[in-house]
Amino acid sequence: MVNLFRHVFCSSLGKKYLMAGSGAVLFLFVLGHLVGNLQIFLGPEAINRYGHFLQTNVELLWPVRIALLLIIGIHIWSATQLTLENRAARPIAYEQWQPTTATYASRTMMMSGLIVGAFIIYHLLHFTVMVKAVNLTGKDFDAKPEFYDAQGQHDIYKMMVTGFKQPLVSVFYLVGVGLLCLHLSHGVSAMFQSLGWKKRSYGQSLDCGAKWLAGLIFLGYASIPLAILLGCIK
Repeated sequence: MVNLFRHVFCSSLGKKYLMAGSGAVLFLFVLGHLVGNLQIFLGPEAINRYGHFLQTNVELLWPVRIALLLIIGIHIWSATQLTLENRAARPIAYEQWQPTTATYASRTMMMSGLIVGAFIIYHLLHFTVMVKAVNLTGKDFDAKPEFYDAQGQHDIYKMMVTGFKQPLVSVFYLVGVGLLCLHLSHGVSAMFQSLGWKKRSYGQSLDCGAKWLAGLIFLGYASIPLAILLGCIK
C-alpha cells in the first residue's frame, strides 16, 4: 500500500495519471453541469425542479461537493508539481524560444487553470452560497418569498435571470467560461496522452475534436447569460 502511494504521488508518471484522471472526472462534471443549467430554456418549472432535487438530496449533494473539491485539489496539486519538475529539469531558459508546435492553450495551461479556479470560487459564492455582496444586484438570492416559487421551491430561474442581468457579472462569467474551455481544448487531448491512449494515427483528429468539443461547451454555457442580457429569457 505504501509502495502504491509512493508510486502514484511521488513519481512523475503517477502525477500524470492523477492529473489526467482528476481532469476526466472534472470534464464529466462540466458536461453534466451544462446539461442541468440549459434547462433554464425549458422554463422556470424545469430548472426549479432540477434545483429542488439537488438541494433536497443532501445525502447525495454534500458527498459529491466534497469529492469534487478533493478532485480539484488533486488536479491543481499534480499540475503544479509537474510544472515545477519540468522547470527544474531545465533550470536555464531558452535563449530564444519560438514555439512551433505548442498551441497557445498548451502554453498557458497553468495560468488558465489558476484563473478558472478563481472563477469557480466566485461562481460558488454567487449562485451556491449566495453571498449577497458578490452578486452586484443588491438582492439576497435566498430571500423569502422573493426568490421562492409558488411550490415553495427555491426560484433558481429568477435567481439566474436576476444575476446575469448584471452586465459585469455576465462578462466575467463569459471570460471565465472562455478560459475554462481554452483549458479543455488542450486538456482533453493531453488527458489521453497522459494515459497512453493517444496514438499517432488519430492524434490530430483527437486534438481537433477536443477543440470543437471545447467550443461547443463554451457556446452552451455562454448562451445562458447572452440570452438573458438580450431579453430572450425574462
